[in-house]
Amino acid sequence: MELLLSASDPRPMYQQIVDQVTARVMAGDWAPGQALPSIRELAADSGVSVITVRRAYEELERAGVIATRQGKGSVVAERADLPGVLMHEELRRQLEALLALAARLGLDRDELHRLLDAADDARTPTPPGNTP
Repeated sequence: MELLLSASDPRPMYQQIVDQVTARVMAGDWAPGQALPSIRELAADSGVSVITVRRAYEELERAGVIATRQGKGSVVAERADLPGVLMHEELRRQLEALLALAARLGLDRDELHRLLDAADDARTPTPPGNTP
């Protein structure tokens, strides 16, 4: 399990670990029940303290991303729906940020809908032979 931690990243190291583990589980790269490295092992491999990794694992466990069994280590939580649940949570966070930005710009709901529709139209290619 290789994580790319950066001292120049404004997020604390433990948060970088949380975000990267969550992203890999969300993407389906790590299956439910897959073993994670021990706290000491990940600390040594990543060049961070054991306390930093312990904090990240505790956050991941609180969020339901991993499960830790005393004496057996940590594994990806055994929920088949976990990637979808994590993606929905991320979507909710993104939507909250979008709504906060729209409010700061003074956009009303109709204008926000128009912007979303325009972004979706730009993202969705028009099939050949169909002109808008």
